[in-house]
Amino acid sequence: MEKQSEGIKGIGWKMVVRFLIFVVLLPFVLFVAAGRLDWTMAWVYIGIHVAFTLISRLIVLRSSPETLVERARAMQADDVAVGDRFMVVIVGLFGPLVIWTIAGLDDRFGWSPDLSFLTQGIALLGVVLGYVLGTWAMVTNAFFSSVARIQEDRDQSVITGGPYRIVRHPAYAGGVVSSIAMPLMLGSFWALIPSGIALIFLVIRTKNEDKMLMEELPGYADFAQETRYRLVPGIW
Repeated sequence: MEKQSEGIKGIGWKMVVRFLIFVVLLPFVLFVAAGRLDWTMAWVYIGIHVAFTLISRLIVLRSSPETLVERARAMQADDVAVGDRFMVVIVGLFGPLVIWTIAGLDDRFGWSPDLSFLTQGIALLGVVLGYVLGTWAMVTNAFFSSVARIQEDRDQSVITGGPYRIVRHPAYAGGVVSSIAMPLMLGSFWALIPSGIALIFLVIRTKNEDKMLMEELPGYADFAQETRYRLVPGIW
């Protein structure tokens, strides 16, 4: 318990700074690109984004604080799967920034036809569903790292409960749902293009991570027999 507390204290300020920069400030590129602040759906999206990110971290801070320590230090680990740091940057940072920028520019210049309130409302629900899946996966999995690696230092084991009964990579599944829904929620068909490219990288990352787990994590192959699909139930 003392080591956990020391670990949290050691990276606490870093987590706060990262949260403020990557979660709170970066999405405001939507308003910069759009050239206005009176964009209701953008505010709603940022509210969802910040709320679910904050809630998930607070839950994990209480139930499994060592998971936050792992996530904060994961990029510096020596045993990260080959190429996964690149995937983290593309899928987790560069992809969203491009999507937000295109959506904002689309709002400014009116490239896409107006979407109905119903369409945007359904897309909003899709975004929420995606974040729910990601949050559920994070609070269920005590080994929920930000990179693909076998956490031998933490005696990693296979997680089979919660959303992992549905697909083997539920957080990525949530990312698929929210990445498709978010451009539509923001009224931008054009933002679906970078979103689709980001999803290709996400599928590749899922495939690579699943292969690594199958080969290196004891019990994962048996888990794969029980939970057959990686990302989309009934499809893959």
